[in-house]
Amino acid sequence: MTTLPLNQILQGNCVEVLNSLPENSVDLVFADPPYNLQLQNDLYRPDLSKVDAVNSKWDKFGSFAEYDLFTRGWLSATQRVMKESGTIWVIGSYHNIFRVGAIMQDLDFWILNDVIWLKTNPMPNFRGVRFTNAHETIIWAQKKKGVKYTFNHHAMKALNDDLQMRSDWVLPLATGKERIKSNGLKAHPTQKPESLLYRVMMSSSNVGDVILDPFFGSGTTGAVAKKLGRKYIGIERDKKYVKVAQKRIDTVEKSPAEALILPEKRNQARVPFGALLEAGHLAPGQSLFFKQDKSIRVVILSNGHLKYKEQTGSIHALAKSLAGGAVNGWDMWLYKEDGKLKVIDELREKVRKLKVTG
Repeated sequence: MTTLPLNQILQGNCVEVLNSLPENSVDLVFADPPYNLQLQNDLYRPDLSKVDAVNSKWDKFGSFAEYDLFTRGWLSATQRVMKESGTIWVIGSYHNIFRVGAIMQDLDFWILNDVIWLKTNPMPNFRGVRFTNAHETIIWAQKKKGVKYTFNHHAMKALNDDLQMRSDWVLPLATGKERIKSNGLKAHPTQKPESLLYRVMMSSSNVGDVILDPFFGSGTTGAVAKKLGRKYIGIERDKKYVKVAQKRIDTVEKSPAEALILPEKRNQARVPFGALLEAGHLAPGQSLFFKQDKSIRVVILSNGHLKYKEQTGSIHALAKSLAGGAVNGWDMWLYKEDGKLKVIDELREKVRKLKVTG
Protein backbone atom coordinates (compact mmCIF):
# COMPACT_ATOMS: atom_id res chain seq x y z
CA MET A 1 0.00 0.00 0.00
CA THR A 2 1.61 3.23 -1.13
CA THR A 3 -1.11 5.72 -0.25
CA LEU A 4 -2.74 6.35 3.08
CA PRO A 5 -6.31 5.04 3.50
CA LEU A 6 -7.55 8.31 4.95
CA ASN A 7 -10.85 8.50 6.84
CA GLN A 8 -11.25 4.75 6.75
CA ILE A 9 -11.58 1.97 9.32
CA LEU A 10 -9.32 -0.95 8.43
CA GLN A 11 -10.51 -4.28 9.77
CA GLY A 12 -7.82 -6.71 10.87
CA ASN A 13 -4.94 -7.40 13.25
CA CYS A 14 -3.38 -4.04 14.18
CA VAL A 15 0.26 -5.09 13.63
CA GLU A 16 -0.48 -6.62 10.23
CA VAL A 17 -2.45 -3.56 9.12
CA LEU A 18 0.20 -1.17 10.46
CA ASN A 19 2.89 -3.04 8.51
CA SER A 20 0.91 -2.40 5.32
CA LEU A 21 0.95 1.39 5.80
CA PRO A 22 3.74 3.61 4.45
CA GLU A 23 6.39 4.64 6.96
CA ASN A 24 6.77 8.19 8.27
CA SER A 25 3.22 9.12 7.27
CA VAL A 26 1.19 9.74 10.46
CA ASP A 27 1.19 12.96 12.50
CA LEU A 28 -0.43 11.78 15.73
CA VAL A 29 -1.36 8.47 17.35
CA PHE A 30 -3.93 7.84 20.05
CA ALA A 31 -3.82 4.29 21.37
CA ASP A 32 -6.24 2.70 23.82
CA PRO A 33 -4.81 -0.84 23.94
CA PRO A 34 -6.17 -3.75 25.99
CA TYR A 35 -5.50 -3.10 29.68
CA ASN A 36 -4.92 -6.75 30.65
CA LEU A 37 -7.33 -6.31 33.58
CA GLN A 38 -6.85 -9.92 34.71
CA LEU A 39 -10.46 -10.27 35.88
CA GLN A 40 -10.90 -13.78 37.21
CA ASN A 41 -14.57 -13.69 38.21
CA ASP A 42 -17.74 -11.74 37.52
CA LEU A 43 -18.26 -8.55 39.53
CA TYR A 44 -21.48 -7.82 41.41
CA ARG A 45 -22.93 -4.73 43.09
CA PRO A 46 -24.24 -4.83 46.69
CA ASP A 47 -27.76 -5.40 45.31
CA LEU A 48 -26.34 -8.50 43.51
CA SER A 49 -26.76 -6.97 40.05
CA LYS A 50 -23.91 -7.90 37.71
CA VAL A 51 -21.36 -5.20 36.77
CA ASP A 52 -20.91 -4.73 33.03
CA ALA A 53 -17.11 -5.05 33.22
CA VAL A 54 -14.47 -5.80 30.60
CA ASN A 55 -14.41 -9.56 30.08
CA SER A 56 -13.84 -9.77 26.34
CA LYS A 57 -11.33 -12.17 24.78
CA TRP A 58 -9.28 -9.27 23.42
CA ASP A 59 -8.35 -8.27 26.98
CA LYS A 60 -7.14 -11.71 28.09
CA PHE A 61 -3.45 -12.63 28.11
CA GLY A 62 -1.80 -15.73 29.51
CA SER A 63 0.99 -13.88 31.33
CA PHE A 64 2.76 -10.56 31.72
CA ALA A 65 5.39 -11.82 29.30
CA GLU A 66 2.70 -12.45 26.67
CA TYR A 67 1.26 -8.98 27.22
CA ASP A 68 4.72 -7.39 26.96
CA LEU A 69 5.36 -9.18 23.67
CA PHE A 70 2.02 -7.93 22.34
CA THR A 71 2.80 -4.37 23.51
CA ARG A 72 6.25 -4.29 21.97
CA GLY A 73 4.83 -5.57 18.68
CA TRP A 74 2.14 -2.92 18.20
CA LEU A 75 4.33 -0.07 19.51
CA SER A 76 7.17 -0.97 17.11
CA ALA A 77 4.76 -1.17 14.18
CA THR A 78 3.20 2.16 15.16
CA GLN A 79 6.58 3.83 15.55
CA ARG A 80 7.47 2.91 11.95
CA VAL A 81 4.47 4.75 10.46
CA MET A 82 4.85 7.88 12.61
CA LYS A 83 6.51 10.95 11.13
CA GLU A 84 9.80 11.97 12.73
CA SER A 85 7.92 14.92 14.26
CA GLY A 86 5.01 12.74 15.35
CA THR A 87 3.77 12.13 18.88
CA ILE A 88 1.77 9.34 20.49
CA TRP A 89 -0.73 9.19 23.35
CA VAL A 90 -1.25 5.85 25.11
CA ILE A 91 -3.92 5.48 27.78
CA GLY A 92 -4.04 2.80 30.45
CA SER A 93 -4.63 1.89 34.08
CA TYR A 94 -2.41 0.54 36.85
CA HIS A 95 -2.80 -2.91 35.28
CA ASN A 96 -0.73 -2.05 32.23
CA ILE A 97 0.46 1.55 31.90
CA PHE A 98 3.75 1.09 33.77
CA ARG A 99 4.72 -1.87 31.59
CA VAL A 100 3.71 0.10 28.49
CA GLY A 101 5.78 3.11 29.59
CA ALA A 102 8.90 1.00 30.19
CA ILE A 103 8.59 -0.62 26.76
CA MET A 104 8.12 2.79 25.12
CA GLN A 105 11.37 3.96 26.67
CA ASP A 106 13.09 0.74 25.57
CA LEU A 107 11.98 1.57 22.01
CA ASP A 108 13.46 5.10 22.30
CA PHE A 109 10.19 7.00 22.47
CA TRP A 110 10.82 10.20 24.45
CA ILE A 111 8.15 10.83 27.09
CA LEU A 112 6.90 14.43 27.17
CA ASN A 113 4.18 14.19 29.82
CA ASP A 114 2.05 11.78 31.75
CA VAL A 115 -1.48 13.12 31.98
CA ILE A 116 -3.92 11.98 34.66
CA TRP A 117 -7.55 11.68 33.58
CA LEU A 118 -9.52 12.25 36.80
CA LYS A 119 -13.01 10.85 36.36
CA THR A 120 -15.80 12.93 37.86
CA ASN A 121 -18.08 9.88 37.97
CA PRO A 122 -15.89 6.77 38.49
CA MET A 123 -17.32 3.33 39.12
CA PRO A 124 -17.18 2.63 42.88
CA ASN A 125 -15.25 -0.27 44.40
CA PHE A 126 -18.26 -2.41 45.29
CA ARG A 127 -16.41 -4.90 47.49
CA GLY A 128 -14.81 -2.15 49.57
CA VAL A 129 -11.40 -3.78 49.61
CA ARG A 130 -9.47 -1.09 47.67
CA PHE A 131 -9.61 2.61 46.88
CA THR A 132 -12.02 3.54 44.12
CA ASN A 133 -10.14 3.64 40.81
CA ALA A 134 -10.93 7.22 39.88
CA HIS A 135 -8.26 7.93 37.27
CA GLU A 136 -6.41 6.63 34.24
CA THR A 137 -2.94 7.61 33.06
CA ILE A 138 -2.05 8.79 29.56
CA ILE A 139 1.55 8.83 28.35
CA TRP A 140 2.37 11.48 25.74
CA ALA A 141 5.65 10.83 23.92
CA GLN A 142 7.45 11.86 20.76
CA LYS A 143 8.92 9.44 18.27
CA LYS A 144 12.36 11.01 18.31
CA LYS A 145 13.93 13.07 21.07
CA GLY A 146 14.86 16.61 20.08
CA VAL A 147 12.71 16.85 16.94
CA LYS A 148 10.23 19.72 16.88
CA TYR A 149 6.71 18.46 17.58
CA THR A 150 3.27 20.05 17.65
CA PHE A 151 2.03 21.53 20.90
CA ASN A 152 -0.67 24.18 20.69
CA HIS A 153 0.07 25.92 23.98
CA HIS A 154 -2.17 28.92 23.38
CA ALA A 155 -5.12 26.79 22.26
CA MET A 156 -4.83 24.84 25.51
CA LYS A 157 -4.75 28.08 27.53
CA ALA A 158 -7.83 29.33 25.69
CA LEU A 159 -9.71 26.11 26.51
CA ASN A 160 -8.76 26.60 30.17
CA ASP A 161 -9.95 30.20 30.71
CA ASP A 162 -6.55 31.57 29.64
CA LEU A 163 -4.70 29.61 32.31
CA GLN A 164 -1.92 27.19 31.39
CA MET A 165 -3.39 23.70 31.00
CA ARG A 166 -2.25 21.31 33.73
CA SER A 167 -1.54 17.60 33.43
CA ASP A 168 -4.56 16.59 35.53
CA TRP A 169 -7.69 16.57 33.39
CA VAL A 170 -11.00 16.41 35.26
CA LEU A 171 -13.47 14.92 32.79
CA PRO A 172 -16.53 12.64 33.07
CA LEU A 173 -16.91 9.15 31.67
CA ALA A 174 -18.86 8.67 28.45
CA THR A 175 -22.43 8.36 29.72
CA GLY A 176 -25.97 9.30 28.74
CA LYS A 177 -26.51 10.30 25.13
CA GLU A 178 -22.78 10.09 24.39
CA ARG A 179 -22.67 6.39 25.26
CA ILE A 180 -23.06 4.34 22.08
CA LYS A 181 -25.68 1.60 22.52
CA SER A 182 -26.45 -1.54 20.54
CA ASN A 183 -29.74 -3.29 21.27
CA GLY A 184 -30.02 -1.28 24.46
CA LEU A 185 -26.61 -2.35 25.77
CA LYS A 186 -23.17 -0.69 25.70
CA ALA A 187 -21.77 -1.10 22.21
CA HIS A 188 -18.22 -1.13 23.60
CA PRO A 189 -17.12 -1.63 27.24
CA THR A 190 -14.28 0.92 27.25
CA GLN A 191 -15.65 3.82 25.18
CA LYS A 192 -13.64 6.98 25.89
CA PRO A 193 -15.35 10.39 26.23
CA GLU A 194 -15.09 12.76 23.30
CA SER A 195 -13.89 15.50 25.67
CA LEU A 196 -10.70 13.50 26.27
CA LEU A 197 -9.91 13.12 22.55
CA TYR A 198 -10.83 16.77 21.98
CA ARG A 199 -8.01 17.86 24.29
CA VAL A 200 -5.56 15.36 22.83
CA MET A 201 -6.14 16.55 19.26
CA MET A 202 -6.38 20.26 20.04
CA SER A 203 -3.12 20.11 21.97
CA SER A 204 -0.94 18.09 19.63
CA SER A 205 -2.29 18.24 16.07
CA ASN A 206 -3.37 20.75 13.45
CA VAL A 207 -6.18 20.92 10.91
CA GLY A 208 -5.53 18.41 8.13
CA ASP A 209 -3.18 16.23 10.20
CA VAL A 210 -3.48 12.44 10.05
CA ILE A 211 -4.56 10.82 13.33
CA LEU A 212 -4.03 7.06 13.73
CA ASP A 213 -5.87 4.88 16.24
CA PRO A 214 -4.70 1.23 16.19
CA PHE A 215 -7.46 0.11 18.62
CA PHE A 216 -10.40 2.00 17.15
CA GLY A 217 -13.21 0.42 19.17
CA SER A 218 -16.40 2.51 19.05
CA GLY A 219 -14.72 5.22 16.96
CA THR A 220 -14.31 8.13 19.37
CA THR A 221 -11.02 9.13 17.71
CA GLY A 222 -12.63 9.20 14.26
CA ALA A 223 -15.67 11.13 15.46
CA VAL A 224 -13.59 13.88 17.09
CA ALA A 225 -11.10 13.97 14.20
CA LYS A 226 -13.93 14.56 11.72
CA LYS A 227 -15.43 17.26 13.93
CA LEU A 228 -12.07 19.08 14.22
CA GLY A 229 -11.05 18.88 10.55
CA ARG A 230 -8.40 16.18 11.02
CA LYS A 231 -8.04 13.00 8.95
CA TYR A 232 -8.16 9.64 10.67
CA ILE A 233 -7.09 6.05 10.13
CA GLY A 234 -8.75 3.50 12.37
CA ILE A 235 -7.68 -0.11 12.86
CA GLU A 236 -10.10 -2.54 14.49
CA ARG A 237 -10.13 -6.32 14.35
CA ASP A 238 -13.74 -6.86 15.48
CA LYS A 239 -16.21 -6.46 12.59
CA LYS A 240 -18.98 -5.64 15.05
CA TYR A 241 -17.07 -2.61 16.36
CA VAL A 242 -16.19 -1.52 12.82
CA LYS A 243 -19.90 -1.26 12.02
CA VAL A 244 -20.65 0.58 15.26
CA ALA A 245 -17.84 3.10 14.69
CA GLN A 246 -18.68 3.74 11.04
CA LYS A 247 -22.34 4.35 11.82
CA ARG A 248 -21.31 6.78 14.56
CA ILE A 249 -18.83 8.73 12.42
CA ASP A 250 -21.30 9.03 9.54
CA THR A 251 -23.57 11.13 11.77
CA VAL A 252 -20.83 13.59 12.78
CA GLU A 253 -20.77 17.01 11.11
CA LYS A 254 -17.42 18.68 10.46
CA SER A 255 -17.02 22.10 12.06
CA PRO A 256 -16.92 25.05 9.61
CA ALA A 257 -13.46 25.95 8.32
CA GLU A 258 -13.49 29.44 9.83
CA ALA A 259 -13.90 27.89 13.30
CA LEU A 260 -10.94 25.54 12.91
CA ILE A 261 -8.06 27.74 11.76
CA LEU A 262 -6.63 29.22 14.95
CA PRO A 263 -3.70 31.69 14.77
CA GLU A 264 -0.92 30.85 17.19
CA LYS A 265 0.33 33.96 19.01
CA ARG A 266 3.94 33.01 18.35
CA ASN A 267 3.25 33.30 14.60
CA GLN A 268 1.71 36.75 14.86
CA ALA A 269 3.64 39.90 14.04
CA ARG A 270 5.58 41.16 17.05
CA VAL A 271 4.53 44.61 18.22
CA PRO A 272 6.64 46.41 20.86
CA PHE A 273 4.88 48.82 23.20
CA GLY A 274 6.83 51.71 21.67
CA ALA A 275 5.03 51.10 18.35
CA LEU A 276 1.82 52.35 19.98
CA LEU A 277 3.54 55.70 20.64
CA GLU A 278 5.00 55.86 17.15
CA ALA A 279 1.58 55.19 15.62
CA GLY A 280 -0.03 57.88 17.75
CA HIS A 281 -2.39 55.54 19.62
CA LEU A 282 -0.76 56.63 22.90
CA ALA A 283 1.34 59.69 23.75
CA PRO A 284 4.24 60.52 26.08
CA GLY A 285 2.87 61.89 29.36
CA GLN A 286 -0.43 60.02 28.98
CA SER A 287 -1.71 58.04 31.96
CA LEU A 288 -2.30 54.29 32.16
CA PHE A 289 -4.14 52.53 34.96
CA PHE A 290 -3.25 49.22 36.61
CA LYS A 291 -5.94 46.59 36.02
CA GLN A 292 -5.67 45.01 39.48
CA ASP A 293 -5.94 48.37 41.25
CA LYS A 294 -7.28 51.18 39.09
CA SER A 295 -6.22 53.78 41.66
CA ILE A 296 -2.62 53.14 40.54
CA ARG A 297 -1.84 55.57 37.73
CA VAL A 298 1.42 55.56 35.77
CA VAL A 299 2.88 57.95 33.21
CA ILE A 300 4.10 56.90 29.76
CA LEU A 301 7.66 58.10 29.05
CA SER A 302 8.84 58.98 25.55
CA ASN A 303 10.99 55.81 25.32
CA GLY A 304 8.00 53.53 25.97
CA HIS A 305 8.75 52.89 29.64
CA LEU A 306 6.25 53.58 32.40
CA LYS A 307 6.89 55.58 35.58
CA TYR A 308 5.18 55.04 38.93
CA LYS A 309 6.51 57.12 41.84
CA GLU A 310 10.21 56.19 41.99
CA GLN A 311 9.86 53.09 39.78
CA THR A 312 10.50 53.04 36.05
CA GLY A 313 10.32 50.07 33.69
CA SER A 314 8.68 48.33 30.76
CA ILE A 315 4.98 47.48 30.73
CA HIS A 316 5.92 43.95 31.81
CA ALA A 317 8.53 44.78 34.45
CA LEU A 318 6.44 47.41 36.21
CA ALA A 319 3.32 45.24 36.10
CA LYS A 320 5.29 42.34 37.60
CA SER A 321 6.57 44.57 40.40
CA LEU A 322 3.09 45.84 41.26
CA ALA A 323 1.41 42.43 40.96
CA GLY A 324 4.09 40.66 42.98
CA GLY A 325 4.59 38.00 40.31
CA ALA A 326 4.97 37.30 36.60
CA VAL A 327 2.17 38.78 34.47
CA ASN A 328 1.67 39.84 30.87
CA GLY A 329 1.87 43.64 30.71
CA TRP A 330 -0.37 43.75 27.64
CA ASP A 331 -3.23 42.44 29.80
CA MET A 332 -2.52 44.58 32.89
CA TRP A 333 -2.55 48.21 31.67
CA LEU A 334 -5.65 50.21 30.81
CA TYR A 335 -5.93 53.42 28.78
CA LYS A 336 -8.84 55.83 28.77
CA GLU A 337 -10.86 56.42 25.60
CA ASP A 338 -14.19 58.27 25.49
CA GLY A 339 -14.39 58.03 29.25
CA LYS A 340 -13.97 54.25 29.30
CA LEU A 341 -10.97 52.17 30.40
CA LYS A 342 -9.73 49.69 27.80
CA VAL A 343 -6.88 47.15 27.76
CA ILE A 344 -3.83 48.33 25.80
CA ASP A 345 -3.74 44.97 24.01
CA GLU A 346 -6.60 46.29 21.85
CA LEU A 347 -4.23 48.96 20.52
CA ARG A 348 -1.57 46.34 19.84
CA GLU A 349 -4.06 44.44 17.67
CA LYS A 350 -4.73 47.62 15.65
CA VAL A 351 -1.01 48.05 14.97
CA ARG A 352 -0.63 44.35 14.15
CA LYS A 353 -3.45 44.50 11.57
CA LEU A 354 -1.80 47.50 9.91
CA LYS A 355 1.47 45.56 9.71
CA VAL A 356 -0.28 42.61 8.05
CA THR A 357 -2.43 44.61 5.60
CA GLY A 358 0.07 47.39 5.00
